[in-house]
Amino acid sequence: MDKITEASLLYDFYGQLLTERKRQVMELYHEENLSLAEIAEEFGISRAAVYDSLKSAEKALRGYEEKLGLLARFMKSGEALRKIEDMIGELTEEYRDNRQLIESLETIKSIIRGLEEV
Repeated sequence: MDKITEASLLYDFYGQLLTERKRQVMELYHEENLSLAEIAEEFGISRAAVYDSLKSAEKALRGYEEKLGLLARFMKSGEALRKIEDMIGELTEEYRDNRQLIESLETIKSIIRGLEEV
């Protein structure tokens, strides 16, 4: 995963733990795609101050992830769910004549889809 995607995901998980200013800088940079100069103009501060705030926020987010591991667990869970769905697909194909098994597998798939929507 690239650094921008990682920073955005970390922000989704831990953004509320940042100060208001750091949240605003992160949102403007990552979600609104404003440049450092545009953000500096918005807040009436230097481009270097925006850069420092952005890097400080990203460092804090990585620190939260190191301690709590929510993003890692989320990614691992997503991968596990994809593997389970693949296995269900294989079993459905292999046992397509067993109506009861197919219904049970479809129920499991719907439960997984419900987890993915949360």
